[in-house]
Amino acid sequence: MTNQELEAKALEIRRGIITAVHSAASGHPGGSLSAADIMTYLYFKEMNINPSNPKDPDRDRFVLSKGHVAPALYSTLANRGYFPVDDLTTLRHTGSYLQGHPDMKHIPGVDMSSGSLGQGLSAAVGMALAGKLDNKDYRVYALLGDGESEEGQIWEAAMFAGFRKLDNLVVILDNNNLQIDGSIDEVCSPYPLDKKFEAFNFHVINIDGNNFEEIGAAFEEARNTKGMPTAIIARTIKGKGVSFMENNVGWHGKAPNDEEFEQAMAELGRA
Repeated sequence: MTNQELEAKALEIRRGIITAVHSAASGHPGGSLSAADIMTYLYFKEMNINPSNPKDPDRDRFVLSKGHVAPALYSTLANRGYFPVDDLTTLRHTGSYLQGHPDMKHIPGVDMSSGSLGQGLSAAVGMALAGKLDNKDYRVYALLGDGESEEGQIWEAAMFAGFRKLDNLVVILDNNNLQIDGSIDEVCSPYPLDKKFEAFNFHVINIDGNNFEEIGAAFEEARNTKGMPTAIIARTIKGKGVSFMENNVGWHGKAPNDEEFEQAMAELGRA
C-alpha cells in the first residue's frame, strides 16, 4: 500500500471514529483521531495479521494500552475486515459487542482487553516474552498515551522489557501533549520521554506521528533493531483532521452533536 493509499484509508478510519462516537453520544474522539495514522499503518502495512483467522498463533499482536481510544481500534478493525463497518454505529449501545473499551472475549481482532491506564504495556511485555520463550517470530506492538506515561506501571514494564532485551516489542507513544485535565507538561510532566525510554535500554525513535513517510521509516528501523525493544515517540495532533477538535482538550472525551458531526464529516470528506 502506498502512502497515498494509506492516507485515504486513514480518512475512512477517521470518518468511522466520528460516526461511532456521534452514534454513541459519548466516547473519546480526540485521542482516537490523533492515533488514526499510526493505527492505519499498523493494520494495513506493518503487522502480520489475517482477519479471517484472528486467533492465528503466529500473528503479530497489538495492545491498545490507552483503551479509551477504542473508537480508533474499532474503526481500523472494521475497515480491515474483522467485522462490518456498519456495526460502528452500535458503539457503547446496550447489547453491542463494541463496548467503551476493547474486549478480547467478544470483539474479533482484539488481542487484549484494556481500559485501566498503565496496564497495557505490562500485557504487551508478557506477550513479547512468551514469544521469545516459545521461539516464535511474531512481534508485539503497544500503543500508549502520553498522559498514561505518568503511571508508574509503565516504567516497571519498560524496565523489564529493556532488561530482557525484548527486540520483538515496539512501544508507540501517542504524544499529542493533551490529557483529560489539560496539557501533560502542566498536569504532571513526563518529559523527556525519549531520554526516559533510553534509560530503560530502549532504542528510541522520534517522529511526526501523522506523517506516513516518517511512520514507515520508524517501523522499518524498529524491525532492524536487535537486542533491545524500540520506543517510537510519535508527536501527533489531538483531534487530527477535524478543525474544531484539533489541539482542543475539550474533545478528549466528548461526542459531537448533530451539527458538529455534519461539519466534521464534511471536513473529512473534503480531505
